[in-house]
Amino acid sequence: MSPPRSVGGLEASFVSNGSSRLAVRQWDAGGTPILALHPGVADSRVWQECARVWADAGHRVVAYDRRGFGSTTWEEEPHDPLCDLRAVTAATGSRPAVVVGNSKGGALGLELALAHPEEVLALVVIGSVPDDTPDDLWVLAPTEDERDAEAAAAAASGDLDLVNRLDLRYWLDGIGQPEGRVTGVPRELLAEMNGTALRAISTGAVTATRPVWPVLESLAVPTFLVVGEYDLPGFAVVAAAIAERVSDAQVVILQGTAHLPPLDAPAAVAALVLDVVAGVSMSPPHGVRDTGPDHTPALP
Repeated sequence: MSPPRSVGGLEASFVSNGSSRLAVRQWDAGGTPILALHPGVADSRVWQECARVWADAGHRVVAYDRRGFGSTTWEEEPHDPLCDLRAVTAATGSRPAVVVGNSKGGALGLELALAHPEEVLALVVIGSVPDDTPDDLWVLAPTEDERDAEAAAAAASGDLDLVNRLDLRYWLDGIGQPEGRVTGVPRELLAEMNGTALRAISTGAVTATRPVWPVLESLAVPTFLVVGEYDLPGFAVVAAAIAERVSDAQVVILQGTAHLPPLDAPAAVAALVLDVVAGVSMSPPHGVRDTGPDHTPALP
């Protein structure tokens, strides 16, 4: 891991994997590791308010920018996001950890917990669905099709500023909520983070496509499925379906927030994760329940 330097106002180090140099930010108080995985419209700075609370409580926080985001650099090449993640945890010595992931970050956390349960003390998944979730489980919001069509038209036009504005309205404010529900620093930061991601060059093909939904019964770590009150209703439906299939899982609804609680409800997210950390032990590591030869743990 390279020596730290200031990036985006926060000190970052870099972990190399393939052509990438993954930007890693750490708040190190020496306690239980918390690995924070960002959503697909932001980078690791989405966690900065939560991370300060966790560090002040005596825990160690590790967050990094995936390829295509933030201060990470890369060349277009085939790659596996899970391998990148594990390169970061190996370099930072943050195994096992309480893993917290928002949206795409939560889906990646599910991959890690299924493939390497010994590296996960507990899993907090915020507004996430596995890529192979059955389509018939998704419940549309009344205006969801309209909003999706509007976003697709903006993307087709190449107007990235409009795409960014629509993303903020959809994911930060929440569908059915007034545009500008969330203001100030959270909105400005998300616009910057998502604007960078929208303009990023291709990262290349993802090499691993692993099933998650068929093997959810083998998930054997404490799992908390968090959904914002103002998020798309499909997320709550899928979270409930996952909780029915995982032996140690519960659904948590966060009031007054949409898809990105680390930005507009950081105190609630931080408190929830501290409660999770308090309930887990560093040893023994979790294993995978044996569900028979047809249910080998696998990843999306």
